[in-house]
Amino acid sequence: MDSDGTQDARGTRATPVPRPAGPPERSAVPPMPSVAPGVPPLPDGSAFLTWVRAPRPAAAPGVWRFGHRPRPDQEPEQIPARQLLSGALIAFLVGWLLWSLLSNGYLGDWWILPLFLLTPDSWRQSGDHGDIFNLVLWDGYDLLVVVGIMLAVGRLGRWGEVWRRFLAPRLKRREPEQAPPAPEEDPAQWNQLRAAGAHDAADRLAAEARAGLMRDVDHARIARAWQGVLNGRHGLATFTGTVLTDGAAACPHPSGERDLPTRLARHDLIAGQVRLGTTVDDPRNPYGYRGTGLGLGPDLLGTSLVAVGPAGSGKTGSVVRPLAESLCLHALAGRAAVVVVGAAGAGLGPEDAYDVVVRIGHPESEFDLDLYGGTTDPDEAAAVLAEALAGDLADPRPGGDSRRSATVLAQLLGPYRAVHGRFPSVPELRQLLDGTPGPLAALRKALVDSGQDSLLRELDARERQSRHPDDVGGVLADRVALLDRPAFASFFDTSGQSRPFSLRALDHPVRVRVDLPERGHADASRILARLVLAQFTASVAAREDRSLFACLVLDDATGVVTPEAVRGIQRLRSAHAGAVLTLRTLDDVPRPLRGPLLGATGCRMALSGLTPWDGQDFAEVWGKEWIEARDVTDRQIIAETPAGKALHMLRRVITGHAPTARAVTVRQVERERWSASELAHAVPPGHAVLSLTNVQGEHAPPLLVNLRG
Repeated sequence: MDSDGTQDARGTRATPVPRPAGPPERSAVPPMPSVAPGVPPLPDGSAFLTWVRAPRPAAAPGVWRFGHRPRPDQEPEQIPARQLLSGALIAFLVGWLLWSLLSNGYLGDWWILPLFLLTPDSWRQSGDHGDIFNLVLWDGYDLLVVVGIMLAVGRLGRWGEVWRRFLAPRLKRREPEQAPPAPEEDPAQWNQLRAAGAHDAADRLAAEARAGLMRDVDHARIARAWQGVLNGRHGLATFTGTVLTDGAAACPHPSGERDLPTRLARHDLIAGQVRLGTTVDDPRNPYGYRGTGLGLGPDLLGTSLVAVGPAGSGKTGSVVRPLAESLCLHALAGRAAVVVVGAAGAGLGPEDAYDVVVRIGHPESEFDLDLYGGTTDPDEAAAVLAEALAGDLADPRPGGDSRRSATVLAQLLGPYRAVHGRFPSVPELRQLLDGTPGPLAALRKALVDSGQDSLLRELDARERQSRHPDDVGGVLADRVALLDRPAFASFFDTSGQSRPFSLRALDHPVRVRVDLPERGHADASRILARLVLAQFTASVAAREDRSLFACLVLDDATGVVTPEAVRGIQRLRSAHAGAVLTLRTLDDVPRPLRGPLLGATGCRMALSGLTPWDGQDFAEVWGKEWIEARDVTDRQIIAETPAGKALHMLRRVITGHAPTARAVTVRQVERERWSASELAHAVPPGHAVLSLTNVQGEHAPPLLVNLRG
């Protein structure tokens, strides 16, 4: 069965994702990675059962939900440890003293009066049995009084808080494993299938889980397929038959893979999160976030993420690589499609982790990149290509665009496709933009012979405009010349001789990596990065099936942010898509576009080593908050009497300071959440300040995060 979102990418210009001849050997399937790094998985499925049964309570945006224990939103007033322990000890000593005084009769006999009033005289009779009964009665009453005294002094000495702060955390580490939940509450029993009548399929999946044959990707993939059954996209009988036949390997990804070759980050596919680090226990962080894990998923990436930090701050290793790894796992589960773009050798994951690897400029690359995005519409192809070639030359102010460049390209692409049935290759497009007489004359003759007068008028308009001194055709030809190099001779082929990949395939769970030839071809790499971003924003908006989350991860967005790119990023949320962009500095973005870029992305990350100028932009977009400021003033005390003056002199000799009186003033002030100076100088290495917004509009304030925690 082709599960919901796991159909092959057929019917598009993209080369279909390769599917193996048969399902993988069950004995060759590696066991599911353990929940805790460094702990080997158990062969009987205990690791998987522990993982699937772990609590995942609802939490604020960005909180790692796996095993999370919610904390109060406001920090309780905490007594210093020394004061708390000394108070508890003093309370105990007071209770001990009180009982000693009572039991020895120093405080009278009034405290035993209730015993005489509430018990009959016969209970206190003499004799052997009476003496024993009296002993039990008196000892029981004494115990009751001692318990009452201890409860009273324990409340005064805050023994409960001592237990919670110092003793309970140590005992929790030694707690035995909890018993498995009841069958009707056990997620490993697949009760949602049983409720729909698919008992046989649920029994098969539960048995596979207990036997250690199921992993987290299998669980997520089958759950995704079951959602397709509930939505009416697939039949219950088909789903049940597939599960009974293949078990945990049912509803496979088109590649047949059930896991990634390696994992470097911690993932939780039930919550859909990847752990990026730990929120620092710092007063600047909200109390509910302190000490919690930081987890990102499609619900946050759907608002897009921009991360800014200098080289070596951890953008690729701590942010891009874990996010790419997580999205690839989501793709294997049939939930997402991912395109990862970066320089060759940037460490974006092994080739085996992707279905398609486009290595532009590398002679051994198996796949090519479709220059025109898989479209057959000349106007659409012209708009995307114009953004790639000249988007950075457009006026970055509001209203600036590249429509002139798109018009020029459309005047050539339309006639050429009408004559040849395809779009021109890079050398042919360069000749047409240069106004080379031979190709233009041949194109004119073919149009005349075929009687396509409307397209002939387009070509005539192009020739007239090319004579003007401000014509952009020459600029476009110069940009195309950057792609018309010997290193790219075998790429961007339009004659059908190569295997071009098109981003039109993003309605399938495909994993794509595009390696840019940054070394020696920096300008060409920026053009190609703009091309992929433009094709991505155009393709996800045109998808018929938006149940898959589509994400573009761009490791270096230098020279990529244009007015049209910002508008495209703003439209991604409504298309169930998102983008992850990294920058070394905001100076790589034109000044008029920095504010719109930070406003278009819901998640913003400032890594350590930021410049104060970049910090100022982040400080402005994060705004201010009201805080309680405490002003402490020490006022010297002036003695009026000789005895007072002598006492003050003695205190000065002993302490070295004049006697003072302290005055505390509390007021509400408005302060920046993170100032530019703090972002530039107070963020330790390996840390970042991150604000989050999910697709439902819930916000998380800027958080100081340890990316290595």
